[in-house]
Amino acid sequence: MNKSELIDAIAASSDLPKAQAARAVDAMIDVISSALKNGDQVTIVGFGTFLVREREARSGRNPRTGETIQIAASKMPSFKAGKGLKDAVN
Repeated sequence: MNKSELIDAIAASSDLPKAQAARAVDAMIDVISSALKNGDQVTIVGFGTFLVREREARSGRNPRTGETIQIAASKMPSFKAGKGLKDAVN
């Protein structure tokens, strides 16, 4: 399912026009992105938690040349599924 299919599904299940459903999806993505950017985590009970994980600096290998390179530390957005979502999938 891509973003437009998600918007269609939300519009159909909530009796909203597609334009309002699109604004709601965009707003949710913006709010979650802003919270993660500020270092917060977003927990939706029964669904899951969006959070930022720290990746430490490490050494890697250039696949073309085989030489060792240093990979800088970074922050990675992550999602941890909640019990309700796990139960729904299984």
